[in-house]
Amino acid sequence: MWNDSSNIALRAPDINALESQLTDWLGSPLGEAMLDSQRRLLEPVLGRIFGYHVLQLSYSPEVNMLNDCIAGHCFTFAPAWRKGVQHTVADIESLPLASDSMDAVLIHHALDFTADSHRLVREASRVLRPGGRMIILGFNPWSLWGLSKVLRWRSPPPWNARFITKSRLNDWLSLLDFQMERLEHGGYLPPLKHTGLLAYAPDFDRWLGRWGNPTGGFYMMTALKQRVPLIPAKTHWSKPLTAGVIGQPLPDTGRVASRVDGRGRTRSADVINLPSRHHRHD
Repeated sequence: MWNDSSNIALRAPDINALESQLTDWLGSPLGEAMLDSQRRLLEPVLGRIFGYHVLQLSYSPEVNMLNDCIAGHCFTFAPAWRKGVQHTVADIESLPLASDSMDAVLIHHALDFTADSHRLVREASRVLRPGGRMIILGFNPWSLWGLSKVLRWRSPPPWNARFITKSRLNDWLSLLDFQMERLEHGGYLPPLKHTGLLAYAPDFDRWLGRWGNPTGGFYMMTALKQRVPLIPAKTHWSKPLTAGVIGQPLPDTGRVASRVDGRGRTRSADVINLPSRHHRHD
């Protein structure tokens, strides 16, 4: 249909310029309409998160997508320092967080703009605990928004985003042992700045979003991090047919172990003392 621009690594963006431009666009009428649609899809998902620590990864940290989350500690990082920044500054591709420490991670269009999308997914997986949820919001290349991106080559955000395909993203999550829970779409309104048309955005989502219509301007993936048991494999030693035979004298049964020599005569057999073996009893 249209070109898939989901190559893994791109030139590192100008973080300060990206944050300013993306935040401005999200505050525009079209950006606000998209955010409203995303929050409607997010609300039931965030309401089912069990845990305390929930992290949002994005290049527009002033846009809070976790308002409906019931977790006690919801936070985000600023991708770069600037005057008046209200969040802790950190590289979202190298998070200053312990492994397995987050109960949920929301990636809000960060994969669309980061220099290395695969690396960011791996980092988000690292800090997410087994059994935790990863929620990804990204632009859908197979939509009117994807077509608009092709027609607006080298334009400012969001049209310079990567627009990663759902199949590519699903492959990455599968390699990281995630189980897909749900896939939803939204933003069926054409990406136009017509104010009167934007008022019908909820109706477009309701009418065109039925039965899993895959042509929305964005998708929302929810995946569960699998629990990998770290139980070492046990070595099962075969039990001897007669306990205590190896390396021990034959029991006194009144009979002598014997063998036949080359002349057909019966001789007493030598007792072979093998090196002792430690048995492991399961």
